[in-house]
Amino acid sequence: MNIGITGSTGYGGVELYRLLANHPYTEKCILYTSTQGGKLYSDVYPHLSGIQEDSLINVEEAEGIDVMFVAAPPGVSSELTPKLVKKGMKVVDLSGDFRLKDPRQYEEWYHRPPAADDLLKDAVYGLSELNKVSISSCRILSNPGCYPTASLLGLAPLVLQHAVDPCSIVIDAKSGVSGAGRKAGLGTHYSELNENFKVYKPGEHQHIPEIEQQLGLWMNEPALISFSPHLVPMTRGIMATMYIKMTESITTDELYESYDSFYKDAPFVRVRRPGTYPQTKEVAGSNFCDIGVKVDERTGRAVIISVIDNLMKGAAGQAVQNFNIMNGWDEQTGLKLLPMYP
Repeated sequence: MNIGITGSTGYGGVELYRLLANHPYTEKCILYTSTQGGKLYSDVYPHLSGIQEDSLINVEEAEGIDVMFVAAPPGVSSELTPKLVKKGMKVVDLSGDFRLKDPRQYEEWYHRPPAADDLLKDAVYGLSELNKVSISSCRILSNPGCYPTASLLGLAPLVLQHAVDPCSIVIDAKSGVSGAGRKAGLGTHYSELNENFKVYKPGEHQHIPEIEQQLGLWMNEPALISFSPHLVPMTRGIMATMYIKMTESITTDELYESYDSFYKDAPFVRVRRPGTYPQTKEVAGSNFCDIGVKVDERTGRAVIISVIDNLMKGAAGQAVQNFNIMNGWDEQTGLKLLPMYP
């Protein structure tokens, strides 16, 4: 297939290129941009010198592409996607423009106009492990956000068993700095971030309604979460630690067995045995989501720890996993990468 990547100069875009350039079913991987047309990709990313020396092409000139991956900031894809679909392309969108089905919510949380209603209705939410049937037949795939991926995969087994108080979910999440993108800013300046640990947008992050939307679908009732993201001075990784009030009494061993059974056919989700808990370094550079579970019998709460690489399972890796599902291939195609360690 002929694959396009627009937004290829960002961290998500270059991670997509790393995966798709070596994908066995990729005939061509063409790099597009909306702002840096004519530049050599190797000038933007010198580590690709001698590997990828093509010039970036303005996305308005895109033709002959089977699937376009859009790794642009919010607001770009909602305007670009209709043009791509009209040209007969399928779209895998990483921007967030199609994740929220209620356009009023998008306006409230993203502070910009929403995508057209017909495109929102067509777009399929691409949480790979839990929505394969819909993903397999879609033309617009909305790739989940990084925090929602870690959080929802950690919550799904308990929530789908209706064993959770819907208003009790607390998510304490930490992310590496690459999640903020490549553009320089005071918040990610070395002197500001090094030897520092900070919370940002508590109760205000744009991924909150995305998580609540999916939880509400699973619960068949509105869900409210407390969500606080933090920035950690590391490059890659997300750890979401979740605290949930359960509606029935179970042990840690029973909770582990439930999670292990739930994800037995999910090659990219690894559930840790009781007493062992995942670390971000153990999934770096891979498409794995590692989950640890613990029941605090004193408080009646479950503690779920979920870790991913935010650029892989949280973005490009899951996008390629969805690309595989959309085309009826083994979902692991091109993604059988061991984590980088140390």
